Amino acid sequence: MQTDDYLKAGKIAAEVREMVRNKDWIGKTVYEICEEVEGEIKKRGAKCAFPVNTSINEIAAHYTAEPNDPITIKDTDLVKIDLGVQVNGYIADTAVTVCYDSQYDGLVQTAEEALANAMSMIKTGVKASDIGRKIESTIKQKGFKPIANLSGHSLGQYTIHAGKSIPNIWSIGGFSLSENSAYACEPFVTTGQGGGFVRNGKIKNIFAINSRKKTKNAEADKLLDFIWENFNMLPFALRWITKEWEEKKAKELLEILVKKKAIQAYPILMEINEQRVAQAEHTFIPNENGVTVTTKTL
Repeated sequence: MQTDDYLKAGKIAAEVREMVRNKDWIGKTVYEICEEVEGEIKKRGAKCAFPVNTSINEIAAHYTAEPNDPITIKDTDLVKIDLGVQVNGYIADTAVTVCYDSQYDGLVQTAEEALANAMSMIKTGVKASDIGRKIESTIKQKGFKPIANLSGHSLGQYTIHAGKSIPNIWSIGGFSLSENSAYACEPFVTTGQGGGFVRNGKIKNIFAINSRKKTKNAEADKLLDFIWENFNMLPFALRWITKEWEEKKAKELLEILVKKKAIQAYPILMEINEQRVAQAEHTFIPNENGVTVTTKTL
């Protein structure tokens, strides 16, 4: 395990997350936010593990800016900014909810508290289901609901979801945390009126390679090679390829690759009752005595 790379990625992710937390984003477009946050990651000598997510209000996850996206942050918005940093493919995944409307402060604080309570119980051998129970009880005690069908996940080199899930509710079975493995824990919280589940939305603007099998379309295959060389198996956005291909052409080629199942498109995830959602997230590595939270601020 490349602990040094995980720690380096985590330190950068924590710095950038805190910059995001403390900045006033009102009046900024989601395009400006994504570009600025991704720029901060690169400035520190790392790469993005995935496009920065700017998921607003009832969108829980997986919205990233389109090229020149005009959506603008209002003072009533609840914005989940989820960012990923990779060093040699080793990932730090972290998120913060930015909120300028005090009526939603409780939602944001509850996500942070659920995350802190989860981190406080972690060491090698702890069951993922017990972490889920802790997150669920923290959230319900405050009168809110956890999102039951979103979860944290194990991390691998160039792999964000490496096969194991850390639930946000108590669930039967599951696995025990192993030493020297990296995981992300990310409580999602909605209001008491929320359904406590997410559904797929229509928008799909985050993509990742499924297969490197040639499509017999020379230009589409050229794009596929470009994606592999630049992003490996990690997610990417249309914004990231319009530097090489004109936007309309890039869209057409992406559509071909999605149809051929060479590329997967991820839909945005919406709260089923269209209630607001807050999120907090850390990446951590358990050990016998406790835990190294790689994305913790020093």
